[in-house]
Amino acid sequence: MEKKLTDFMGSSPQGSRALTREELERVLKKAADLIRTRVDYKYILLLLFLKRLSDEWEKEFEEYTKKLMNEGLDRKTAEELALKDREAYTINYPPEYLWRKLREKDIESLPQNLSQALKKLAELNPNLRGVVDRFDFMEFMFHRDNAEILRQLFELFSGLDLKNASPDVLGDAYEWILRYFAPQKAKEGEVYTPREVIRLLVEILKPEPGEEVYDPAMGSGGMLIGAYLYVKEKHGESEAKKLFLYGQEVNPTTYALAEMNMILHGIKSPKLATGDTLLRPQFKEGERLKRFDVVIANPPWNQDGYGEATLKKAEFKEERFKYGYPPNNSADWAWIQHMLASARDEGGRVGIVIDNGALFRGGAEKKIRAKILKDDLLEAVILLPEKLFYNTGAPGAIMIFNRNKPEDRKGKVLFINASQEYEKHPEVRKLNRLDRKKHIQKIVEAFEKFECIEGFACVVELDEIKENDYNLNVTIYVLPMEEEEEIDVKAEWEELKRINEELAKVDERIEGYLRELGY
Repeated sequence: MEKKLTDFMGSSPQGSRALTREELERVLKKAADLIRTRVDYKYILLLLFLKRLSDEWEKEFEEYTKKLMNEGLDRKTAEELALKDREAYTINYPPEYLWRKLREKDIESLPQNLSQALKKLAELNPNLRGVVDRFDFMEFMFHRDNAEILRQLFELFSGLDLKNASPDVLGDAYEWILRYFAPQKAKEGEVYTPREVIRLLVEILKPEPGEEVYDPAMGSGGMLIGAYLYVKEKHGESEAKKLFLYGQEVNPTTYALAEMNMILHGIKSPKLATGDTLLRPQFKEGERLKRFDVVIANPPWNQDGYGEATLKKAEFKEERFKYGYPPNNSADWAWIQHMLASARDEGGRVGIVIDNGALFRGGAEKKIRAKILKDDLLEAVILLPEKLFYNTGAPGAIMIFNRNKPEDRKGKVLFINASQEYEKHPEVRKLNRLDRKKHIQKIVEAFEKFECIEGFACVVELDEIKENDYNLNVTIYVLPMEEEEEIDVKAEWEELKRINEELAKVDERIEGYLRELGY
């Protein structure tokens, strides 16, 4: 007898109540426990994405059908017209592969049907080509146990009604999955930037409606989404939609996850590209590199293979690497130079999360560092706490560059030692995190004031940095204040008297022993 998915769970949920974060996260936690290390976490992201598109299309189809019926058409005719008008939908979803229809088919065909749904989605939506069709659920056919995992995953998501789920809730859910699997994926080389670090960077750079924001190493899109959410919080959703987002990612699968991440967050028409940014940047204006208002990134630290011989073959090499070529074992200053070259001359701000060693290493890196400092482009250096990142316990640093520094900041660099600004992570053992109010706000306020704060921040003249051989190690310029232990003078004095009295008694006993011995 042919088994159908509905034999296991019953019908799909109905109703219009909006799904809460807690309800969605409970399902995601079950999904995460289900796959463990046997199935790649990207399939959870993919199923969430597919279920959302299917539910949203059905909602829009029903609304459009009712609108046509209110205009006098019978239901059958209205449905036929609604199916033909592809311009009416946010995303064109193939009706034959709607989630509820997939549940009516037999279990064994689920991997094939899901894969066909992705291919058809890509055919119907040019912006999803190279995104959803990059994945193939046929991988689940290679092992019988994995096929059962897929069935259970599918049924978990079948219990969700995502028709009325807000982009904020869906976006948070997507981020929850990325964060949950970050410790595991870090061991495989994937980099996840904690959202608190992104928030810190965004609050310092302050993107505005109408500006263009660019991440040349975008990963799953966290920096760009952080910029969007900041503008949405400060200016409202309508103003946030006026923000123009650009990103490039070398890994095609990660690029695809970023595209889906944007859609679930409700971000329309971001301009994302794949390719090696250091060799072939994708965003151009005529015969030159495109310039942006805000350039923000956490590129791979100490990346191998981008020395002089390689970068001399790169596009726009004269425009991007005019300060020099980095050593082959660390591309940190190649990324910095690319980001500087990508910032507008007027008002262009750059924020980069970088390995702490880039601040003080010698050789070719020191020469590049010295030239950039002489051009007075560096505005601030922030030393972060250790154990913030999933892939390394190293502290890391943030560098803020400004191509048009305010007059009162010219010839100076602000150093902030935030190494003590952290709390223990509540979920991940051995990890720290920044608290938004206690730590991020303190750092941002120090940057905005641009003043010396004992044990925390110091404004340093470029001449002093030159005297230190262009060393930007934050601890040279500002050391955190050690907490002074309060001393109870009276108690200490009493303790000292007690010790002296005991010593006197010991002396008396020793003298007695010596007399008995004839000394």
